[in-house]
Amino acid sequence: MADGAPLLPCYNSSESLDGLGNRPLAASTMVDDGTLESYVDDNCRSSQLLQAIFVSLAWAFDAQQTFISVFTDAEPAWHCTATTCSSSGSTPCGLPPGSWAWDSPAHASVVSEWSLQCAGSAVVGLPASAYFAGCLIGGLLLSTLADTVLGRKTMLFFSCFTMSLSAALTAVSPNLWAYAAMRFLCGCGRATVGTSSLVLSTEMVGKRWREKVSISSFFCFTLGFLSLPALAYLNRGASWRTLYLWTSIPCFFYSVLIYFWINESPRWLLVRGRRDEAIQALKRMAAAGDRNDAITSSFSKLIVEENASDVNVDVFSAMKMLCEKRWALRRLLATMSAGFGLGLLYYGMPLNVGNLDSDLYLSVTFNALAELPSSLITLFLIGRVNRKSSTVAFATASGAFSFACVAVTAEPWQMAAEVVSFFSACTAFNFLLIYCIELFPTCVRNSAIAMLRQAVVLGGVLAPMLVAEGRRRSFMSFGVFGVVVCSCGMFVACLPETRGRSMCDTMEEEESKQMKNASSNTP
Repeated sequence: MADGAPLLPCYNSSESLDGLGNRPLAASTMVDDGTLESYVDDNCRSSQLLQAIFVSLAWAFDAQQTFISVFTDAEPAWHCTATTCSSSGSTPCGLPPGSWAWDSPAHASVVSEWSLQCAGSAVVGLPASAYFAGCLIGGLLLSTLADTVLGRKTMLFFSCFTMSLSAALTAVSPNLWAYAAMRFLCGCGRATVGTSSLVLSTEMVGKRWREKVSISSFFCFTLGFLSLPALAYLNRGASWRTLYLWTSIPCFFYSVLIYFWINESPRWLLVRGRRDEAIQALKRMAAAGDRNDAITSSFSKLIVEENASDVNVDVFSAMKMLCEKRWALRRLLATMSAGFGLGLLYYGMPLNVGNLDSDLYLSVTFNALAELPSSLITLFLIGRVNRKSSTVAFATASGAFSFACVAVTAEPWQMAAEVVSFFSACTAFNFLLIYCIELFPTCVRNSAIAMLRQAVVLGGVLAPMLVAEGRRRSFMSFGVFGVVVCSCGMFVACLPETRGRSMCDTMEEEESKQMKNASSNTP
């Protein structure tokens, strides 16, 4: 929020109670801009930081469900058991029954349990495609609820609970079609996990801790990603269903703790006109009890308009505001374009390592480990460098090393170039997410980040097709990845720099800050 500017309304004063009885702040609602930021920042206790980091842990479960199919849907190795069999082929499809056998028990993979070795790529890839389709549909239908009727905390609880329940049901799937349906449901639930978690955790702390809390989400995602090859290795030879159970049970208990322990974002409560609840949330955050009266006194000036016409706020009001404001739409399209390119490479690279003839467990581990230094680099640089130039630089580096995968033929160097490209894409995406948090005000922030993640998922939907084509011509995977990520990353160059500025809560406040900056830059 800009210093010295009032907290302006997120909605028009003509708007009244919504379907859940919440009233948006009226035009007469005014509060010193520094009040909320100072109380959240200056009175941030260790318990509040612990809550914010715990909220970030949702990213670990997000990573597990996103990449779990790499192991559960993998085609196991096989061997010949008769002289009439030839193991020169890459698949046992077409060989006489009884002349070959899987190296692992049949229940170790979806492919071997349901005899999908001769099925087409569309059938074998159906569960993974259904998951990403669920991410797209769920994101479109649910993303605005965290900004409007549900709030950050309730949306996070609902998403994690849905993800854990669907993962548990996946473990008892009787056939491929039920399995794909459960993966679709899991994708719908997962669609808003990362967004709600990131927004809630950063709104629970002040500017002093916001960057560090944001980066803790990336560490948690790396933790979840790294846990998968470890769980899969321990689970080798056992049923693929066990892997889903191991990832669903912790997520269930996590969602319960979110519901009973975590506070709602006071920023969101204030923007929605729920003043008393916002004050209570701030009191729980206060470092000293004698600050409670000061909080009540400072925010008692927040008055909700009583005489408002009967116009309800619908769940898509946040998206309407993003589309109606030209500056907001321009920012949204630029971040989504960059997110699409990064998503194409981010999801495509781990899938494409199979084309390098490397060990599956080691390949996934190397890519997961690449996210760890990415998070560390982001933590070190985020307070020292500009968001815009850093995002463009890392996106360009990612594309350049993706091109190197085509030019280099030696397998060790090719694998090294792939890991560096993946590392650069991860770092660029880390910067882009933090950048997006600062570009949009509270009343539309969750929706904006959700749309950015939708663009990333869309890139992930298209990546498998390029990977399949890349088995014949490497340029169609690595080369196209490089072209797209370099081109899309350049859209960030048209965005304003946000380093060092505080967050706004309303669209009008953001416009006021833009006009103030424009006037200060005018000679």
